[in-house]
Amino acid sequence: LMFSSGSGGGLVQAGGSLRLSCAASGFSFDDDAIGWFRQAPGKERERVSCMGNRGRGIDYSESVKGRFTASSDKAKNTVYLEMNSLKPEDTAVYYCAVRQYTSTCMNEMDYWGVGTQVTVSS
Repeated sequence: LMFSSGSGGGLVQAGGSLRLSCAASGFSFDDDAIGWFRQAPGKERERVSCMGNRGRGIDYSESVKGRFTASSDKAKNTVYLEMNSLKPEDTAVYYCAVRQYTSTCMNEMDYWGVGTQVTVSS
């Protein structure tokens, strides 16, 4: 499994929006769980969303629920994270990750994408 570089991060003012993308080869939406994680300086890694395999749906952390939306494009083997109403506390490095042959995401995923920095100014 290989990830291409993540994209879509950057600097945005509070209340703004960004869309992150993560493309990879060698994984399967039918077999694997795909998650978005983030880590802010001095803080533990936090799971933002998890897309279960076989269309089991997507769950979100309470901190982003209602503001962030994960989606996928199977034809492009790409997952996205649409982030709206951004807050300064959303500032972090964001990663996509894959856990193979399972419907659930864990902190210990099998493969990690390249992180992309998101900075939200107040």
